[in-house]
Amino acid sequence: MQSNIDDAERYLEKYFKSIDEIEQHNFNKVLTALTENKLGEQHFSWVTGYGHDDIGRQKIDQIFAQVFNAESAVVRPHFVSGTHTISCVLFGCLRPQDELVSVAGEPYDTLHKVIGIHGEHKGSLKDFGVIYKEIPLKDNFDVDLDAIPDCISSKTKMIFIQRSKGYHWRKSLTISDIEKIISKVKKINKNIICFVDNCFGEFTEKLEPIDVGADITCGSLIKNIGGGIVPAGGYIAGKKELVELSASRLTAPGIGEKGGCMFDLSRVILQGLFYAPHVVSQILKGISLVSYFFEHNGYEVNPLSTDIKTDIVIAIRLKNKTLLENICKIVQANSPVNSHLTPVPCKLPGYEDEVIMAGGTFIEGSTIELSCDAPMREPYILYWQGGLNYLHTKHVLSQIRL
Repeated sequence: MQSNIDDAERYLEKYFKSIDEIEQHNFNKVLTALTENKLGEQHFSWVTGYGHDDIGRQKIDQIFAQVFNAESAVVRPHFVSGTHTISCVLFGCLRPQDELVSVAGEPYDTLHKVIGIHGEHKGSLKDFGVIYKEIPLKDNFDVDLDAIPDCISSKTKMIFIQRSKGYHWRKSLTISDIEKIISKVKKINKNIICFVDNCFGEFTEKLEPIDVGADITCGSLIKNIGGGIVPAGGYIAGKKELVELSASRLTAPGIGEKGGCMFDLSRVILQGLFYAPHVVSQILKGISLVSYFFEHNGYEVNPLSTDIKTDIVIAIRLKNKTLLENICKIVQANSPVNSHLTPVPCKLPGYEDEVIMAGGTFIEGSTIELSCDAPMREPYILYWQGGLNYLHTKHVLSQIRL
């Protein structure tokens, strides 16, 4: 097993150097934002109640806006998940009879009830009169760019672009892919909002969605951008008007991003941002090693070991329920937290199928930490993600026997 990992590291050496270049670029970008915005110790203090005049909160928003090359940003611990953050953008920017078009096929499972896919759901976009369409993937894998013009109508208000594959065997979208989609849409109607769900994607490449024309983007602080230490929250960045509309769904119209107590998390959020480029680099190396391992043991993996990684997730088609459960048990047994527990499939809010989740993480549900999970449905695809420390991923991989 060790020789297999040694072979993988030799094979991936050149690719790892390209990951180091991405890390350096993104670290420089973060450090520049911190210094140019004159971050000081006074910004780590916090206020209570309404959160009026919280200079730390304002400074965080300014720094994130610069990192994402956006007009504005709102960064808050009050976002309970990536799904909640996405929901605030959708409900904030869309109105009855507006049309929402998903260009990368069916969105992530937890968004089905938000949008109203597969039936009526009280409180969903569908319930509020928003029209929804999706463009099927070409060959069930790639975005069908040629199909976009026929799916856009005079009612189309927003294009939804999910960067990560989610629980689907499809290509995660590179920044280049996102740029092509946005260019195609803007040529049809420059006023259509191009919204990118950036979850799992931050700092995996040198550019972010706003850099290539996205109007608004968002993500979770317990994924890439939180560096593994932020305990909760999310961010939205983009055009000022759209960010304000989205923030008004988090708080209330008239309050928007101007309220909200930060609960003494300002320092941690900024420190997490500072760590994030290096942590994401560790993850990209780790999941590339995982991809090589399964690839060279005869399993289909997506993406391949030396493919561009534009998110922190590797999909492995196991086609074996027992093997899937056993790998999850190994990951759990070698986790720093709750290693003595055994993961079992169960029903979770927002998911249609039973889901098995493994990963004893310091922060619950933190998919930037080493974890793996899967919906219990054929062909039993395992989604391996995160890994704050490359050595942790390497160790866990050494315990797996196929």
